[in-house]
Amino acid sequence: MRFTAAAAAVAFAVAAPAYAHGPTPQKVEEKVEIKAEPAKVWAVLKDFGAIQSWHTLVEKSSGPANGQGAERKFSVKGKSGEITEGLDEYDEGKMLYGYRLSGDAGDVLPVSSYSATISVAPKDGGSEVTWQGRFYRADTSNEPPEGKDDESAVAGMTEFFKAGLDGLKAKVEGK
Repeated sequence: MRFTAAAAAVAFAVAAPAYAHGPTPQKVEEKVEIKAEPAKVWAVLKDFGAIQSWHTLVEKSSGPANGQGAERKFSVKGKSGEITEGLDEYDEGKMLYGYRLSGDAGDVLPVSSYSATISVAPKDGGSEVTWQGRFYRADTSNEPPEGKDDESAVAGMTEFFKAGLDGLKAKVEGK
């Protein structure tokens, strides 16, 4: 009888995580090459509060240029609501900053939380901008509805990053 109870306990302990797991973090990394020196690209990108000046999906934004703990707010064209992001890391010399979602993404992006970094580096006489993010889907339950699942989160963040990098490239290259 002891063996049966012990075997049942082990079986439950092994099987339970398979039924009770929550969401796993998702990742997106997008890159773009820009035909301009890194300093020229960074000059456009470095103002944390002015994302609307280069991101084609951002309707308006506000916030300080930079500074540890700074917050920016922005709205996205065609979406209701506003996103607030907090600046966690800012390194002028390395031409990078890291930030996170502060609060709720609402209907703007299909995520519940995220952190991201964007950086500029020299490449082939020009620049390469890398934007990477780590995030969780909008609905963190075990059975998320369509539109709030992992696939939607990845698609939404990928679209947002790509549109931003395309806008940055067009602005810097004058196209």
